Amino acid sequence: MSGTKRIRGKKCDEALASPLPHTAFTSSSVFSSGYAPGYAKLNRRGGAGGWSPLDSDHYQWLQVDLGSRKQVSAIATQGRYSSSDWTTQYRLLYSDTGRNWKPYHQDGNIWAFSGNSNSESAVRHELQQGIVARFLRLIPLDWSEEGRIGLRIEVYGCSYCDVRCLLTQVKKMKIIKDVIALRFKTSESEGVILHGEGQQGDYITLELRKAKLLLQINLGSYLYGSSLGHTSVTTGSLLDDNHWHSVVIERYRRNVNFTLDRHTQHFRTNGEFDHLDLDYELSFGGMPYSGKPVGGGRKNFKGCMESINYNGDNITDLARRKKLDTSSFRNLSFTCVETHTFPVFFNATSFLQLPGRANHNTVSVGFQFRTWNPHGLLLFSNLDDGTLEISLEEGKVAVHINVTKAAKNYRVDLSSGSGLNDGQWHAIRLVAKENFAMLTIDGEEVSAVRSVSPLSITTGGTYHLGGYFQQTLFPPTQRSFQGCMQAILVDDQPADLHAVEKGTVGAFENVSLDMCAIIDRCMPNHCEHGGRCKQTWDSFSCTCDGTGYTGATCHTSIYEPSCEAYKHLGKSSDAYWIDPDGSGPLGPFKVNCNMTAITTSAEYCEQQIAYSCRMSRLLNTPDGTPYTWWVGRGNEKHFYWGGSGPGIQKCACGIDRNCTDPKYDCNCDADVKQWREDSGLLVYQEHLPVSQVVVGDTNRSGSEAKLTVGPLRCQGDNNYWNAASFTTPSSYLHFATFQGETSADISFYFKTSAAYGVFLENLGNTDFIRLELKSPKVVSFSFDVGNGPVELTVHSATSLNDDQWHRVMAERNVKEAVLQLDQTYRTSRLAPAQGHTRLELFSQLYVGGQRGFLGCIRALRMNGITLDLEERAKVTPGVKPGCQGHCNSFGMYCRNGGKCVERYNGYLCDCTATAYDGPFCTRDVGGFFEAGTLVKYNFLPEAVVGASKDTKVLTHQLTPHEVNLTKEDVAFSFSTSSAPAVLMYVSSKTQDYLAVVLRQNGSLQVRYNLGGLREPFTIDVDQRNLANGQPHSINMSRHDRRITIQLDHYPAVSYNLPEASDTQFNLVKTLFLGKVYETGHIDPVIIEHYNTPGFIGCLSRVEFNGIAPLKSALRTAVKSQATPTEKQPAAASPASYQGKLVESNCGASPLTIPPMSAATDPWHLDKTDAVFPFNEERVIPDGVNRDSAIIGGIIAVVIFTILCTLVFLIRYMFRHKGTYHTNEAKGSGESAAESADTAIIGTDNPETIDESKKEWFI
Repeated sequence: MSGTKRIRGKKCDEALASPLPHTAFTSSSVFSSGYAPGYAKLNRRGGAGGWSPLDSDHYQWLQVDLGSRKQVSAIATQGRYSSSDWTTQYRLLYSDTGRNWKPYHQDGNIWAFSGNSNSESAVRHELQQGIVARFLRLIPLDWSEEGRIGLRIEVYGCSYCDVRCLLTQVKKMKIIKDVIALRFKTSESEGVILHGEGQQGDYITLELRKAKLLLQINLGSYLYGSSLGHTSVTTGSLLDDNHWHSVVIERYRRNVNFTLDRHTQHFRTNGEFDHLDLDYELSFGGMPYSGKPVGGGRKNFKGCMESINYNGDNITDLARRKKLDTSSFRNLSFTCVETHTFPVFFNATSFLQLPGRANHNTVSVGFQFRTWNPHGLLLFSNLDDGTLEISLEEGKVAVHINVTKAAKNYRVDLSSGSGLNDGQWHAIRLVAKENFAMLTIDGEEVSAVRSVSPLSITTGGTYHLGGYFQQTLFPPTQRSFQGCMQAILVDDQPADLHAVEKGTVGAFENVSLDMCAIIDRCMPNHCEHGGRCKQTWDSFSCTCDGTGYTGATCHTSIYEPSCEAYKHLGKSSDAYWIDPDGSGPLGPFKVNCNMTAITTSAEYCEQQIAYSCRMSRLLNTPDGTPYTWWVGRGNEKHFYWGGSGPGIQKCACGIDRNCTDPKYDCNCDADVKQWREDSGLLVYQEHLPVSQVVVGDTNRSGSEAKLTVGPLRCQGDNNYWNAASFTTPSSYLHFATFQGETSADISFYFKTSAAYGVFLENLGNTDFIRLELKSPKVVSFSFDVGNGPVELTVHSATSLNDDQWHRVMAERNVKEAVLQLDQTYRTSRLAPAQGHTRLELFSQLYVGGQRGFLGCIRALRMNGITLDLEERAKVTPGVKPGCQGHCNSFGMYCRNGGKCVERYNGYLCDCTATAYDGPFCTRDVGGFFEAGTLVKYNFLPEAVVGASKDTKVLTHQLTPHEVNLTKEDVAFSFSTSSAPAVLMYVSSKTQDYLAVVLRQNGSLQVRYNLGGLREPFTIDVDQRNLANGQPHSINMSRHDRRITIQLDHYPAVSYNLPEASDTQFNLVKTLFLGKVYETGHIDPVIIEHYNTPGFIGCLSRVEFNGIAPLKSALRTAVKSQATPTEKQPAAASPASYQGKLVESNCGASPLTIPPMSAATDPWHLDKTDAVFPFNEERVIPDGVNRDSAIIGGIIAVVIFTILCTLVFLIRYMFRHKGTYHTNEAKGSGESAAESADTAIIGTDNPETIDESKKEWFI
């Protein structure tokens, strides 16, 4: 199939050069007759013991004619016997004809083999890319410093059998499996190699386009027509080099292996069918019929093919024996005619000087060139009285002619073409004579540009191509050229490059004749994830814009893998881009981070799917073909519906056996004229998310359907907290060999108290990769891909063995290696321009290192795959799953007094004792107060028979020693448009009290009565009107006589109680918010001036000496609603409220420090179209009609008079029988650290505010 014929049981490793006669060896020159090339056989001592040239320079070569084409697998070299002459480095060229040489490539470069270091030892190299050739040529690049070039060689390989043809055809029919193999060579960049088609629209076409190989195949698609079955795959580059290339196409049903020169692409065809229906002939070398995918006008293949095999048939042999009809093809022969091109290869220091006609009035030059560089000097000539320059500028051909005659200067500038640095052959033709110049590109008339400017030409007789380094009055704009040229015409005469090679015509410097050493560095494309590859002659670069990835090869995702990761970067709930598999194939996508993971790592996922129908069937019967299916992760079709499971072709009603028609397993399959629905949750994580739904039964008259696919909802993140603890120096985990040949990325977190240790390592023969802590402040990343060990280190300013979590990220690709620590310290190193690029490992991957690591490693991800450390640790001695001590590293994220609680796989912030909620205790808990609403918090509730222990724990927030206070800490924020009002009032069993009120003018006043004074001590905090509808914050503290108050962001102000005042707040009893409703002593001023109708507005984050009364009241309400049938014991909670109280953040205090701007936050998204779930209550006190207010006031007075007595009686009856509810987890006050999970389960999602709780107060 590959054209190679081997003897059964033997390797392709025969000595090919030793049996050859002396005449099979030729060379560029010979030092003397005893140094002839025929003596250059390995381990032979004939003549002078090997070959040496006359001069030791870079223009020498040794050539071997193997007699026929051979499969070459290895090469070995020696120095000249018993001498100081050897070759230390060389290149290998090969050819079928002794012309048009091609350099041997390896790892994306023209390979330089390492040679010998003495005259006797042989150095052998296996060829990674086996070659088929008749002629081999070795070019010495470097040699012994003590002597000169000396060589003896051996070539290893085996025989190669081939048959040649151009065009042939064969009839085939319906096929489920294909194997097509052939070899071709051509100097054309376009041409159809293989084509077949059928009446039903199936086809297969293999053709050259721009010197790349394009395979197009269509097996058909019954759903939308044949166009959706079209599949197109491109491979290879620069295939018009007139060298043999091997192609193998293997297809089984829709799975295809497409191999070119041993590089295989695997893909799956589009469409639904598995058979290739070819009703006409399958043609090789042309397209005799009008192919559907490409139409007419395509060029037939011009070149040679051999070893054509189709499904076991040797097509070339059948055609040769006339077993196939070839009468319809012209120009068909069974020999391969060689082309006569003679390419010239230029590097940055090359030039080729050719003679032309002197003193002539016309310049006529032409040539073909190919390059990757956008700039370069193509041709330069000193005219008799001026200069001529043809150069490449920004991918365009530019001509500059400068002539000076009779003190007059003539200048002509022409420019044509674009993007000519695409690596393809392009033809240039320039004609310039008196008052006329014309430039043509690729022989196209539309590209021709002309000039009729005044011009007089007198040629100088010499032309420099590819470079000009001499000094001249008018130097060229470019100095050199990197690329190839061929078909050179000078003054309408073909350049005799054979004579140039012999030195009889012209001159050259550092050029390679009869060879074009061009390399496509973007094929294969090392730019990942859709990155765009750009290249010059020497290197390539990747443009990653818009891909979501970064790095030299667009390998590393710029996004975090989950919401959990964003959470621990201190990010709040919002919309973010996440990339669950990092550098893996799954691309980034946008999520709302109320969820914490995606399917690949989530603990649980679900997605709602619903199908409403009227005469539109869904799945039909369990044994029938489904009308509708959905496509999930992995692009696989699934035939079960929401509420069902994999492998069960049913809907939820079929599982529950309550479908509309018992004969069917879906409501819609009953096919009735009434609207029905099949809906449910899809919960099988391996299939989610739903990416496509195909609906098939909607084309009948009267048929209607509505499809709804809900968002993917996930929770938990197994990967982020997947950890292992290494408890002994000899402990380690082992995994399968790391596969990161050309691109590898590794990331993980570690914490340790040890000074050094190996995080992980993987070994090969000589290759290896290792990450380690080399010292308390140094992390090292080392590897070897065959060019010698490379080590990158980062130095931390602080010790890393501090038992805190630190993040390490390392990446290595064909362009560079990068090491990053804690997103702060970073180092990188470029890969060598020439050398090995593939990391070849064979041992197991050791995590923890065989040389030992003490500490924890978590979230270990390699090339987008998270290794399950916990599962492996369960069965490994000396390693424990999980890692404790997360609060040491993440405890600082718990804000506002939140307590960090350890969990097995992470931590949580316990916000129970704060006035905040949310994952980090940063969300203000507040409420909207209507007129008459009050919150009451009892510090000394009466003990009740039957109250549970947990209830008593919650009710005694203050110990008995704290009932008499010498200090208070008060904090809250509010917003209102009504004054006067009571914001906070703290009563006692004595006449002591504390009040914070808004006066009639909206200013804030604090009133203290601690005894010893005839009147309460009042502080007018500010004269501004704070009842302006804006949020304001109060922070107040008292210690003995000193009172400190801070309003909003203004500086704090201190006050002192008078000396006559007591300093002890005796027998604190009750705290009121919004309104005072107390049976004991109350400040009469409060009742008279501030208590009616009560506070109207919002209060948030209310705290008093470590107690959150407003939050307690709101959570009490939520829990009482959640468990309405549960009987609560009296006095179950110290917090209660009367009236209408709705949770809202409308009173939240404004930020005094602006958050990170969107421009500087790489994870934050623009919110131009976002809908925010803030439940912000709107207060409109001034929007009331005055007439309505008067009428309402009269009615209120009447009702108030009637109800006063009833209220008094009810208050008296239920004075000691109030029912209290709480939403705090039972026992959280004393066991939050023991069962933090339980405490969190009982609370609402802190990041979600119910949109339905909006109210309008009028």
